[in-house]
Amino acid sequence: MIESYSSILRIRRSVFEEVAKLAYEGDYSRIEEIPYQMLNGHAKYRESIFLERAIVAERIRLAIGLPVRSADEHAPISKGIEDAMITKRFYEPPLVNVIDFACNACPTDSYHVTDACEGCLANPCANVCPKNAIKIQNGVSHINQELCIKCGRCLDVCPYKAIVHRQRPCEKACGMHAIESDEFGRAKINYSKCVSCGMCLVNCPFGAIADKSQIFQIIQSIKANDEVYAIMAPAFVGQFGPKVNLKTIDDAMGQLGFKGVYEVSIGADLCTYEEAQDFLENVPSKLNFMGTSCCPSWSVMAKMEFPEYKDHISMALTPMVLTARLVKKEHPNCKVVFVGPCSAKKLEASRSSVRSDVDFVLTFEELMGMFTAKKVDFTKLKEKPLQNITTADGRGFAVAGGVAQAVVNTIKKTNPDREIKVASAQGLENCRKLLKDAVAGKYDGYLLEGMACPHGCISGAGTLSLANKTKGMVEVSKREATKKNVTESEFLDRLHSLEK
Repeated sequence: MIESYSSILRIRRSVFEEVAKLAYEGDYSRIEEIPYQMLNGHAKYRESIFLERAIVAERIRLAIGLPVRSADEHAPISKGIEDAMITKRFYEPPLVNVIDFACNACPTDSYHVTDACEGCLANPCANVCPKNAIKIQNGVSHINQELCIKCGRCLDVCPYKAIVHRQRPCEKACGMHAIESDEFGRAKINYSKCVSCGMCLVNCPFGAIADKSQIFQIIQSIKANDEVYAIMAPAFVGQFGPKVNLKTIDDAMGQLGFKGVYEVSIGADLCTYEEAQDFLENVPSKLNFMGTSCCPSWSVMAKMEFPEYKDHISMALTPMVLTARLVKKEHPNCKVVFVGPCSAKKLEASRSSVRSDVDFVLTFEELMGMFTAKKVDFTKLKEKPLQNITTADGRGFAVAGGVAQAVVNTIKKTNPDREIKVASAQGLENCRKLLKDAVAGKYDGYLLEGMACPHGCISGAGTLSLANKTKGMVEVSKREATKKNVTESEFLDRLHSLEK
């Protein structure tokens, strides 16, 4: 989730631009020069310019799809680049990585007394502590960390707000509790828990976490004259400024070498229809509740932590997959690039359990790197008539509540007397609580919408624009749609063929 522009964002986006330039130009010998071009002179962000360049070097490798290295490895940045110079999907797992020598080894979950403590006579902090972990020493409170159970009662009662709760930002952002510590106190990802939502990488204040990209391979495919089509997630509106919109995106992508562009909201319409049918058929006769399917991090978390309820998550194919299959029906020899806000879509596209028909995945940040590398002038883009083949409900998938609302609207069209109760949550911690309550019987008969990112897809890890701004642009795109409800989609008769 992008809150403000920072030096970390600047570096991350510059890396995407430089990798895109490298791929378009084809002169891979200059890869070793990139950290020196990006960071010259004296250190700006860390104690050493050499450390800054080393971190950028690892970011370059990750953006190419290569594995991150430890500080002990001595090799050129380009080591392994021959394996990455291919025209198909490439990266060695894991997707999300910690650059260990960039990590600040931030303090983990703990409560501390600050200098604001006045040593008051009431000592409410010590009085409420259930483990007697707080003692008054030299007139001020002290917390014994070995006894502290991190209940937070002391923080709540301190009249001077002198007690602070310190949390490692990446750990706090991770709703899967997948951030642990190595022997040096640095962040380490437990991949058995990680669902690649990307919240850790955008919340690390030191820019020590990054995911792998497919920019390099996409450009290789374009240069090989492959027929490459982009499918754009509904959250793309507003990401690249007001000049890049539904009428101009085709020209913008064409300048990068793409053959054409489709809206993923086409697939959102089909996904909505399928989920509406699933709900009507199964709830409550066969299932107590049903969860939506489109957010991969939510879906994987639900099936991972509540395996006995995995059939309560809709089996409908996601909008990305349905759109990709539609494109390949129309262009059998093409390659499909999903462009969206989400890191987890990279894993969804490559999973073996469902044929995705998605060849590559780009985030909006990564696509912006390609635009910058090719010097695409957004003020000179040519417009083409809006096709309006998707619906307002499908475009609403980008915003929290939009998926469930689309399903409800569809059910109301065919079953106007049916009452549909909805509960939703954003952020995996809240999604887990939602499921726990559902399993306990609180949401019998409900449709549950889960989104890993706050505010929905418009706050994904790969976004460029602030959520409230994007939400406004999504509303504009919905108003521009001449078709409002999924039942009006001209592609519904193709749904059965796409499911095969």
